[in-house]
Amino acid sequence: MAGNSIGTLFKLSTFGESHGEAIGGVIDGCPSGIEISIEQIQNELDRRRPGQSNLTTQRKEGDLVKILSGVFEGKTTGTPIGFIIQNQDAKSKDYSQIKDVYRPSHADKVYNNKYGFRDYRGGGRSSARETATRVVGGAIARQALSHLNVDVWAYVSAVGEIEVNNHYTNLDSQKIESSLVRCPDAVTAQKMIERIEQVKKAGDSIGGIITCVIQNAPVGLGEPVFDKLHADLGKAMLSINAVKGFEIGSGFSSSRMLGSEHNDLFNKDGSTKTNNSGGIQGGISNGEDIVMRIAFKPVATIMKDQPSINAYGEEKVLLAKGRHDPCVVPRAVPIVEAMALLTILDHYLRNKTSRIV
Repeated sequence: MAGNSIGTLFKLSTFGESHGEAIGGVIDGCPSGIEISIEQIQNELDRRRPGQSNLTTQRKEGDLVKILSGVFEGKTTGTPIGFIIQNQDAKSKDYSQIKDVYRPSHADKVYNNKYGFRDYRGGGRSSARETATRVVGGAIARQALSHLNVDVWAYVSAVGEIEVNNHYTNLDSQKIESSLVRCPDAVTAQKMIERIEQVKKAGDSIGGIITCVIQNAPVGLGEPVFDKLHADLGKAMLSINAVKGFEIGSGFSSSRMLGSEHNDLFNKDGSTKTNNSGGIQGGISNGEDIVMRIAFKPVATIMKDQPSINAYGEEKVLLAKGRHDPCVVPRAVPIVEAMALLTILDHYLRNKTSRIV
């Protein structure tokens, strides 16, 4: 299987399956001398781990990370950073019913078509369990970027039809983690909670949107023509399980605007009066906030019996079973942040090669 790495100079490669012995990764290209706090890495993993509340899957994973290489006496050595996270609460028998039956809208059938074989236990490599390794990589990238004062934060801005109407500049990012759904708007958050509980009781699932903001990103990040910053951010976000849409700045709404409405006019200091560009112009960061919206579909595995087919094309009824999130977006917030951090650090290092003086 190819396609298990992301990044050019700061590269993360991951391995492992949902119900295997462990998941893990290798980070190549991390500069030396960066102070690394394992506690901070673990804090990020704790934000993503399952079993946080009754709104998430009840799989009980401690997600304890162990650094195997590349860090000595609390600092990066410049060599590859290897890490591992043991799987502790895999209940493979819960997935015996999908051994020969495909889950609608899941990766089951296409994995079988592509490889002629698949690990049906929890979806194997296609499981969102893999994203824990991305969070580790993002946590290390965050610490590497700390000297630049780069701030990356994300929040749930929509669950189904329930959406935050406040602009992100009017929200308090410090309130995100105090919310079960990681929404800093208390009134909207309560409506989201009630909606997810309603969906869970019905044995169904629901999608949502995460807004991600990157502040204080250096000017000049991005490598035209094919490696524009927003293109790489889009690839990073669309690589996350269940993501179906990505937009930056004015996004799709720009198609309904005139140029005179959309253009970001300059202030005397070079900043812009508006930010329809979402902090990126010509594929290069311009110093304004980079603002993205990432759309997640409803989780494919639901607690309702569904008609399906097996590997022989025979019609079957897929019996609902297992432990799954009724809505993935609250746990996906740290994953979105991690992918943004990985991309920004990679482009920061790449930008160092742009000119000599």
